[in-house]
Amino acid sequence: MEILGYFLAALVGISLGLIGSGGSILMVPILVYIFAYNPVLATSYSLFIVGSTSLIGAFNNYRKGLVSIKTALLFGVSSVTTVFITRHFIMPRIPDVLFSICNIAIKHDLATMVLFAVLMLLASIAMIKESKKTTVTEIHTSSADTVKLLLFGILVGLTTGFLGAGGGFLIIPALVLILKTPMKKAVGTSLLIIALNSLIGFTGDLGHIDIDWKFLIIISLIAVAGIFIGGAFAKKIPAQKLKKAFGWFVLVMGVYIIIKELFIS
Repeated sequence: MEILGYFLAALVGISLGLIGSGGSILMVPILVYIFAYNPVLATSYSLFIVGSTSLIGAFNNYRKGLVSIKTALLFGVSSVTTVFITRHFIMPRIPDVLFSICNIAIKHDLATMVLFAVLMLLASIAMIKESKKTTVTEIHTSSADTVKLLLFGILVGLTTGFLGAGGGFLIIPALVLILKTPMKKAVGTSLLIIALNSLIGFTGDLGHIDIDWKFLIIISLIAVAGIFIGGAFAKKIPAQKLKKAFGWFVLVMGVYIIIKELFIS
């Protein structure tokens, strides 16, 4: 099982290297079901692993001129602030038992995995759905666009903060549809935003959790190796077809988690 976990961690990096999103959505289920971490701790570990991997990917894209620093910082103003507040101030105060229904206790761990599964279903639909191509070469930002980006940043920050997911499936459409960013540049910029959100969100956990640094570093290095593999194959494999196939895989995983958590556990 441990070997399978490391293989899937590499798959996370490969996905991020190829399509700039999607892979990070698998990190929490890998940590929970393969490495047997509780869901709340898994969201924290996921932030570090996904953040480290995305940072390397963003650097590779930056060298190719495929990252808009200005856009990443604009988006990050609200998303980074939101994710840090969520991890540092809100998460430690959430009780283990959220509420009860018909004398059945709804625990934080259960709610986390069910919400994560819902997020996976939404992400899979975004990946499976055909995306419109853009031929725009310059990014234009109006005042209305800035407000939209800030609001999207809050949404991504909440998603990353509560569930430990990078939110690339939200970020990339926002960059393409709101700012008319070319897809390749949207992917590179998304990786930088994911890295900022995840790593700063992880710092919000410091002091609240016990961290197995050896495990985190090993699995992060494996995921980083995956992003280099993904980057190498990016020119040879049609990204849209791969994105669809990966989307179906995420969809199946999301359905499995819902069934397991609600009907089997």
